[in-house]
Amino acid sequence: MTANLGRQSAIQAITSYKPDAAPLNFAESKPADIFGANVFDDRVMRERLPRNVYKSLHKTIAFGERMDPGIADTVAAVMKDWAIEKGATHFTHIFYPLTGQTAEKHDSFLMPDGNGGVIAEFSGSMLIRGEPDASSFPSGGLRSTFEARGYTAWDVTSPAYIMENPNGTFLCIPTMFLSWTGVALDKKTPLLRSNQAVNREAQRLLSLFDVKTSLPVQSYAGLEQEYFLIDHNFNFARPDIQVSGRSLFGAKPAKGQEFSDQYFGVIPQRVLSCMMEAERELYKLGVPVRTRHNEAAPSQYEIAPLYEPSNLAVDHNHIIMAVLRGAAKRYGLKCLLHEKPFSGVNGSGKHVNYSLGNAELGSLFDPGDTPGANAKFLVFCCAMIRAAHKYGGLLRATVASASNDHRLGAHEAPPAIMSIFLGDQLTETLEAFRAGRGGDAQEKRGRVMNVGVDTLPPLPTDPGDRNRTSPIAFTGNRFEFRAVGSGQSAAGAITALNAMMADSLGYAADWISAALKEGKSFNAAIESFITHVMDEHSAVIFNGDGYSEIWRKEAERRGLPNLLSTPDALPELTSPEVIELYEKTGILTRDELRARRDIYAEQYCKTVRTEAFLVIRIARTIIYPAAVRYLGELAKTAAATRDLGLDFDTEELALIGKTVKEMETGVRELERELEETAKLGETLEAARNYCDRVLPLMSSIRESADLLETRVADDLWSMPNYQEILFGK
Repeated sequence: MTANLGRQSAIQAITSYKPDAAPLNFAESKPADIFGANVFDDRVMRERLPRNVYKSLHKTIAFGERMDPGIADTVAAVMKDWAIEKGATHFTHIFYPLTGQTAEKHDSFLMPDGNGGVIAEFSGSMLIRGEPDASSFPSGGLRSTFEARGYTAWDVTSPAYIMENPNGTFLCIPTMFLSWTGVALDKKTPLLRSNQAVNREAQRLLSLFDVKTSLPVQSYAGLEQEYFLIDHNFNFARPDIQVSGRSLFGAKPAKGQEFSDQYFGVIPQRVLSCMMEAERELYKLGVPVRTRHNEAAPSQYEIAPLYEPSNLAVDHNHIIMAVLRGAAKRYGLKCLLHEKPFSGVNGSGKHVNYSLGNAELGSLFDPGDTPGANAKFLVFCCAMIRAAHKYGGLLRATVASASNDHRLGAHEAPPAIMSIFLGDQLTETLEAFRAGRGGDAQEKRGRVMNVGVDTLPPLPTDPGDRNRTSPIAFTGNRFEFRAVGSGQSAAGAITALNAMMADSLGYAADWISAALKEGKSFNAAIESFITHVMDEHSAVIFNGDGYSEIWRKEAERRGLPNLLSTPDALPELTSPEVIELYEKTGILTRDELRARRDIYAEQYCKTVRTEAFLVIRIARTIIYPAAVRYLGELAKTAAATRDLGLDFDTEELALIGKTVKEMETGVRELERELEETAKLGETLEAARNYCDRVLPLMSSIRESADLLETRVADDLWSMPNYQEILFGK
C-alpha cells in the first residue's frame, strides 16, 4: 500500500533535492580572514574614528563610563560611511521586546537634497535614539493602549553590524526599548541594569580581599543552542508544526533515539552544508561559534559559541537563531526552535554557562588547584548557593513558557526543582567548614586515568563528574543553568542570576565587614560566612539523580519549591522577596515586574489556545475524514468476507469506530472548555484553566488520533508521520 500523494511528494522532494547555491569556497576566503568583517568593532573604531573620539567611546565601552553625547555625530558619520562602503542602504535599531523575539524597523540613509537628488544622512541623534511605534508590543498595562510612543536607545556596549541579504545589506544597531516615561519594555534594559548591580556588589566584596581591578566585574555567558532541522516540505504538510512549531499529533515511530546512534554521529551532508553556511555568516558577524554536533534526538543538532560578556552573548544568540532560520531555508530545511517539537524524543534547550569576572581577574568561580585554600572562590561559590536557595522560584519563573513546560521535568532536561550540583570535592570542602574543620579541609588532588593503552600518556581527570540532571551545575569554573528553553531569550534568566548574585555578594560583604568590626580575623570572618551559608542554604545542594522520584520527595522534605507549570511559576515574579530584590538592585520596579507577569500569562494563554484550535481543526478536517473513509472500506471488506464465508476481525472494526467516536467527543468537549476559559480573558486564572483543563483534553484527543494513525490505511493518512519527518534527511 502506498503513502498518501502529499506525503509521497514531500519524500520525492527530499530524495531529489539539490541545493540552489554553489558550494562555499573556503580556500578563497578563510574563516580567520572574514571573522568580524561585518562588525563595527574596536578594531574598526580605532582605525576610523578620530583619536580623541575613539578614546572617549572606548572608556564608555570598556570601563562603563557615561558616554559623552558630543561625540555622537562623529561616530554616526563614520559608522554610516563604513556601512555604505559595505553596500548598506538602510539602518535599523535592533531590540528585543517582551515577546522575546527580535524586532527591527528599517530606515533609509537617503534623504532628498532639495535639488532633485539624494544625500546619505545619519546623525548622532539618529544613532542614539529611535522612535518605533510601541502600540503593538505587549506592555502589561505599563502604558495606555492609545499611547504609542516608544524609544530605542543605543547600547554602546554591543557593536553595530551589517546583515547581508541576497539583494543588499543593512546596518543593525543594538538598542534598548523604553516607553516615553523610561519604563523598560524589553529584555536588554534589565540585563544591562543587572550587570551594573552585580559589578557594584562584587567590587565591594573584592575590596575586602584587597583585590583591585580597573575593569568592571561583569557576567559572562556561553549559550549552547539546540535545534531541530527537518525538510521544509514536511513543515508545509503539517499544519500543527507550521503554525505552532510543534507536532500536536504523531504516533511513536518504530525507532526513536533509544539506540543512541544519533548523538555525536556523522552529520548528514545537507545538514552539514547548512551548518557551514550558517557558521560562515556568523563568523562575519563576529559570533565566536566553535562547536557543532548531532544531538540526542533524530534530526536534532547543537551549535555553541565561546564565552562572552552576557549582554553580547544574548545579542549573538538572537543572531544565531535568525541565521539558522535563514540558512535552513536556503537548503530546503525548516529550523525548529520549539522546546518540544516531537513527543517521545528529547526536546531542545539553551544551556547558559554563567560566570562572573573580567579580563584582569579571570573567572571568580575558578577554584584553582586547591579550592579549600581559595577563600575568594569559596565566598563567591557560597553566594551562588545562597542565591539559588533564596531565589529558586524566581529562576524557575524566568524559564516558564507553554513550550518549555513540555520539556522541564522529563528525562531529557532538568527538573522544575531548582537545585545546585557541586560535585564531591567542593561539597566536602564546604561541609568541612560547617563541621569546624575549614582551616584543614582536605583536598582531593586531581587523579589520572589509566587507559590501558601503552601509546597514550596518563590522562588527568577533573575532580568531579558532570551532572546532566541538575538545573544549576558547577562545571569547573562556572555554573551551567540548563533550564532555559531553545526558543527563549536567555536575557531574563541571566538578569535573574545577576540580581540574585548582586544580592548575595552584597550580603557576603555586609557579613564579613560586620565580623571584622566585631574583632574577628579575616579568615575567621570568611569561615563564619561559609558556615552560615551551609547551615542556612545547603538544602539546595544535591549531587544525585535529579530525575528520580526519590529526589522529588526529598526536595519536598527540604522545602524546595517544585513549580511544575507556567501558571505555578509566574506568581514568583511578583512575590514580595523578588520585588524587593529587583527594586533594591535598581533592575526593575514593582510595576515592571507585574507587567512581565501579566504579559507572560497572556502569552501562555494565547499559545495554548492557538494549539487547541489547531487540534480541533486537524482532528475534524484531516484525521476524522481519513478514519471514517477507512471505516467505510473496512465495512465493505467485512461484508465481502462474510459473503465468501471468510473470517473478518470485527474487533478491529469496533476499535477504530470506538476511537473515532471518542476523538469526536473529546473535540466537542474541548470546544466547550475553550468557550468557558475565554470568559476569563488572558489572566493568570485563565492560564491555570488552560493548564489544568484544556491541555489534558488536547492530550486525550491526541491519544485517540495517534492510535488511529497506527490503524488507518497508509494511503488515507495525509500528514507525514514521525518516521518520515525525523529520519528524512
